[in-house]
Amino acid sequence: MDMLYLWIILAVICALAHLFLSKTPKTKNRVIELFLMYTLVVMVGFTSIWAFLGHAFLANQIAAYIGWPAGNPFQFEVAMANLSYGILGILCIKFRDNFWTATVVAFTTFYWGAAYGHVMDIMNHANYAAGNAGAVLYFDMVLPVVLIVLLLAYRMTLKKSLN
Repeated sequence: MDMLYLWIILAVICALAHLFLSKTPKTKNRVIELFLMYTLVVMVGFTSIWAFLGHAFLANQIAAYIGWPAGNPFQFEVAMANLSYGILGILCIKFRDNFWTATVVAFTTFYWGAAYGHVMDIMNHANYAAGNAGAVLYFDMVLPVVLIVLLLAYRMTLKKSLN
């Protein structure tokens, strides 16, 4: 789970580096835009590709980490879902506007659904495995909130800067 914190640090470092190396004026909208973009690229894109690799190529180890039985076909389906979110997240470096909104909506739906599944597994089966409870569960709940707040702040500051 230590990797989770490294991804967060990487996203913040990328946003700050871009902000300070760019000659573009550092408006409130620009700061929010960069933090949103790198949260999408790193926290949605790279972490989802990382999750894809685990679910696709280390399925038995990931299942054990989650506290679920190995050999379940859900692993490949989750891997493909993560791959799709990874691609969407990485494409956010190029595409903006409604593409960002669609990416946030899709990612939020998947992660809040996963969080619900983790909570139900805790309640119904007392599954407190590291991959089902703790940081993973909090990440599934909090990252979508961060994305929604950043997206809304970006949209609101963009409207103000255009007026």
